[in-house]
Amino acid sequence: MALIVQKFGGTSVGDVDRIKAVADHVARTKKHGNDVVVVVSAMGKTTDELIHLANEVSHSLPGRELDMLLTSGERISMSLLSMALADLGISAVSFTGSQAGIITDTDHTRAKILEIHPDRLLQAIREGSVPVVAGFQGMSTTKDITTLGRGGSDTTAVALAAALKADICEIYTDVSGVFTADPRVVSAAHRINEISYDEMLELAASGGRVLALRSVEFAKNHHVSLHVRSSFTWEPGTWVREENEEMEQAVVSAISHDVSEVKVTITGVPDRPGIAARIFREIADVGVNVDMIVQNTSTEGLTDISFTVPKVDMASTIRVSNEVAREIGARDVYADPDIARVSLVGAGMKTNPGVTAKMFETLANEGINIEMISTSAIRISCVVREDAIERAVQTLHEAFEL
Repeated sequence: MALIVQKFGGTSVGDVDRIKAVADHVARTKKHGNDVVVVVSAMGKTTDELIHLANEVSHSLPGRELDMLLTSGERISMSLLSMALADLGISAVSFTGSQAGIITDTDHTRAKILEIHPDRLLQAIREGSVPVVAGFQGMSTTKDITTLGRGGSDTTAVALAAALKADICEIYTDVSGVFTADPRVVSAAHRINEISYDEMLELAASGGRVLALRSVEFAKNHHVSLHVRSSFTWEPGTWVREENEEMEQAVVSAISHDVSEVKVTITGVPDRPGIAARIFREIADVGVNVDMIVQNTSTEGLTDISFTVPKVDMASTIRVSNEVAREIGARDVYADPDIARVSLVGAGMKTNPGVTAKMFETLANEGINIEMISTSAIRISCVVREDAIERAVQTLHEAFEL
């Protein structure tokens, strides 16, 4: 008998028929002798609709109240799924994040899990019931309801799997696993059977939308085996786990792309110690994550610094950058939203030279200019024009014979 955590995303529980299909799948898993804990997202576009409602009545959107509103979507899903399971003869008990013992920090709308006390879940399992947990939420150390930010239900599922010492954490979504590229862009893309935590981390961080970055970090840190599957076909999907000797070491495992970032450039920056630290400290203090950074060669004591941030953070980044630019005597700040990033990811890059050269040659042959470059041991990322991104992904996928 195994303990399995199953997470179902918004499309998986998008309507009554989908909820009944999920209930049937959970029931069959339970009847095969497994203990099951289920984590659910809000139905379909419920969260988007709730955010729209909030914007209709408020410009300030207090974080505490927004969290109280948004968590209602998952509570609807958990209750309906528990009722559907009851009709199939499966005892199920629904739990909010706080009832499940998920304790977070006090950062509303993007809280981080600090600890989990799953006593009530364990009790339900011992009694033969299926706990159905609302994803994306928890309770802060000051007893307020919090949400975990984008992909929060994935994080909930992996965190619970770690706390419960589950054998498997299954992530059910609207795709059948992790692909070599986005199938909507590359028709020849195919599902990867198995991928390492490190490769999945790089894919998630560079635009892959199958798993949330924080959930993969949690899985790696707590050694949780993930199985990404489709809730529409129920076929085997992609395993995400520790790299081992039997795992195929592809030079390039997958290509990801991201059009959700903006490039910010500060020109005429004084080239002296502490200036870059000052700039990026101010940006970090307003909660913005900076990704790629390029600093030009200094000329006459001045340099230009370019970096990428999420488009949703463009306004606050520009505001802070202008303030810092005035204080340090920089010339100008401007943003370029028409960029995109394409990335190659593969554990085999560590031992195979020439990947970078081949990537650059492939893009050059297509007339695609590279504006920024970032690398790690198993990833190469290039910033290109947004209108060239699909062509870049397609030609790279073909060039590396994925």
